[in-house]
Amino acid sequence: MSEPEQSGEDLEPGLEHESIEDIRAERIMLDRAIGGWRGLFDSGAPTLVFVIVYLLRSDNLQVALGAALIVGVTIAVYRIIRKDSLQQVIAGLIGVGIAAGFSAMTGKAENFFLPGLLTNAAYGSAFLISILVRWPLFGVFLGFFTGTGTKWRTVTQYRRAAAAATWIWVGMFFLRLAVQLPLYLAGAIGALGVMKVVMGWPLFLASAYFTYRLLQPVHNSLEASKAQE
Repeated sequence: MSEPEQSGEDLEPGLEHESIEDIRAERIMLDRAIGGWRGLFDSGAPTLVFVIVYLLRSDNLQVALGAALIVGVTIAVYRIIRKDSLQQVIAGLIGVGIAAGFSAMTGKAENFFLPGLLTNAAYGSAFLISILVRWPLFGVFLGFFTGTGTKWRTVTQYRRAAAAATWIWVGMFFLRLAVQLPLYLAGAIGALGVMKVVMGWPLFLASAYFTYRLLQPVHNSLEASKAQE
């Protein structure tokens, strides 16, 4: 027999207000997720170098691509020597490699940004579809990581929180597209490069923060109910 559906007004354990320690923990978690200012630099430097070099040498795309790859590899080697976390560096290096490949194969500088646009379109569509079919992805993630399956769907408050969190990411992905796609079509390499960096990790950080604030109480409540079973 399925569990009775509860309204959004029925609060379960774990939905209490956050303490100062909780807020500090959030900041630490988010800082670790992107690597702080170091992570922002590591992931954004190759793109900025590509844009700057291309604007200075627009007659030679290969020079700009080579410069971006050299910067990415140099940062990776430096982090390896220092034994730092390579999470952002590796992801950024792979991204730069794919972007450089697209641009080199087509001979168009703007295609350096095409993989990112396609990725945002794919993720944005997946998150949006999950909401439309009433299985918001963050609800699925919650059920999986807490080991509570689909219990989040039996409580109205949980479903709304999962849907709201998923909408945040739909907004992030499609906001990037709304700003960057016109610049891509116009071939505005300088502006496109700046927007890619500005709307990269900083926008991700903001989305992750608000998602955490929405889902932390739900996560705590699901964990508490699981412990009581």
